[in-house]
Amino acid sequence: MTNSYVIGVDFGTDSVRALVVNAQTGETAGTHVHEYARWKQGLYCNPTTSQFRQHPLDYLEGLEATITGALAGVSEEVRKGVVGISIDTTGSTPGPVDETGLPLALRPDFAENPNGMFILWKDHTANAEAEEINDLAHHWDTDYTKYVGGIYSSEWFWAKMLRTLRVDEAVREHAFSWVEHCDWMSAVLTGNTNPLTLRRSRCAAGHKALWHSEFDGLPSTEFLTKLDPLLGDMRERLFSDTFTSDLPMGNLSAEWADKLGLSTDVVVGVGAFDAHMGAIGAEIEPYAFVRIIGTSTCDILMAPNEEIGHRLIRGICGQVDGSVAPGMLGLEAGQSAFGDVYAWFSRLITGPVRELLGNEAADALAKQLIPHLSTQAAKLPVTENDVVALDWINGRRTPDANHTLKAAISGLNLGTDAPMVFKALVEATAFGSRSIVARFIEEGVPIKKVIAIGGVAKKSPFVMQTLADVLNKPIQVASADQACALGAAMCAAVAAGVHPTMEAAQKAMGSGFDAEYHPRPEQVATYETLYRKYLKLGEFVENK
Repeated sequence: MTNSYVIGVDFGTDSVRALVVNAQTGETAGTHVHEYARWKQGLYCNPTTSQFRQHPLDYLEGLEATITGALAGVSEEVRKGVVGISIDTTGSTPGPVDETGLPLALRPDFAENPNGMFILWKDHTANAEAEEINDLAHHWDTDYTKYVGGIYSSEWFWAKMLRTLRVDEAVREHAFSWVEHCDWMSAVLTGNTNPLTLRRSRCAAGHKALWHSEFDGLPSTEFLTKLDPLLGDMRERLFSDTFTSDLPMGNLSAEWADKLGLSTDVVVGVGAFDAHMGAIGAEIEPYAFVRIIGTSTCDILMAPNEEIGHRLIRGICGQVDGSVAPGMLGLEAGQSAFGDVYAWFSRLITGPVRELLGNEAADALAKQLIPHLSTQAAKLPVTENDVVALDWINGRRTPDANHTLKAAISGLNLGTDAPMVFKALVEATAFGSRSIVARFIEEGVPIKKVIAIGGVAKKSPFVMQTLADVLNKPIQVASADQACALGAAMCAAVAAGVHPTMEAAQKAMGSGFDAEYHPRPEQVATYETLYRKYLKLGEFVENK
């Protein structure tokens, strides 16, 4: 039997990676990672105002570099055996495009304008617009937020579009349409970026753009016009239909086939968000709770439509038929900061070192700091009188999105040291996770197992053990170092016809699990008390 190969491309917050995978066995034939050059320099971003933008050139350069890099060491047999490519990205990360689907930042007149770029998922400049959307939706004949947990977020498609159109007249004049990053990258490979005809991701549209079949697609023109006349004619320049990730976007264009050294017979799959494809790569099954743990978390559940589809789950990031696998209801939640909480604490400590002793000393300290703090924190006893912190350092995604919230630390005294504070921050991220699990269970969605993927899951036993103790559930860690890219490869295998279903692709290509954390009974009861303190602190901060 001749082996087929597929390529999964995963666009993360800081970098993009590609995997060349044997579609029959799941064996990795090649891999490459590329860091975004402009993003690495901090260009076009202003953390103090929560502005985070990425230049499309970073994406295009990364796309070519990772695929050619991943293919560089493979045999000619493998190269000729490539039959499919699929892409996942962060989201919601939309950007304004012209009539041809060209992002405005790729035009000379917008090359340095952040508003002509892709607006990264964690950009919160549209908080006010999100509130307006919620207010109108909750007083409209149809509540368009009913399938996204009842609360629209500033991290999502419409809020970001509206904010940009309001503040930038040039973008307002030249933006013909808007496209999600995952849709644009897939379309680029096919050569058809026409925003009116390219296939839009069901995953992106359902979770972030209020698309639902009950609404005949997107919210009505009347609703959008009432929200702001700037949106009045936008609906007809967007899309009506959406497509699941088992379907093809098209074939590789001659231009990209030449760049990558591949055939135009290669099928390009419809794109999706990283967490949803990551869940596939982590071998998600019905009622498994998959946590993609990195700078933030995205949590994915999958359930049969006939069992859960009649429920409306409050305060999550949407429930979408087919956003993970066709025929299944995909449910999304997550935290706006997880690893970013630890990164903030690291910067807090190393910042003065950088200023006083220089970059070399600060970089050396930063490399050792989190591992050292983890080791020291792991030695600390867990008591009911410990420091308690909130994880809302970048607002709260779920349950009940509110990106205006701030974090807090309570219970400090003159004896509190860095490991104690770090322990509290790790526990805060675990408590935030617990509140998400509690919401699903309260809403009648059982969680039968917990699976973790991502950098934190692979690198930090202390964090994972704390999470298992706080959730009081075992946690399996997927073996795949690049589960999102592997999930994208599985989607490519289905889109290209190698496997008939996502489940078949998972069975053939899955890599299993390489670690499991079990809750420690002696810690569970104490964490129950500390979790109640976390909830009380959160209630105080949110209300005061």
